[in-house]
Amino acid sequence: MQPPATEDIPTLPLRSQRWPLKLFLLAIWAAASFGACYFARDLQFMVADWPFGFWMAAQGSVLVFLLIVVVHAWVMNRAERKAGAGRDV
Repeated sequence: MQPPATEDIPTLPLRSQRWPLKLFLLAIWAAASFGACYFARDLQFMVADWPFGFWMAAQGSVLVFLLIVVVHAWVMNRAERKAGAGRDV
């Protein structure tokens, strides 16, 4: 099987335009994963009868990660559509 021709692959925007998004999402991931767990003892309010620090460590970090994946996929899909809008496919 031959690899697809390069003209069949949509070109993405410049890599330099995507780095700020990646760094921003990485910072959110780090804050949700490490920040909330590090300050878990200080986070004493309750969410659904559980301390917020426990909830964030057990469930919240996973939900934040999934949200980051969805946002990244959505932005990249828009960028691919925008890059391919000027081409005849």
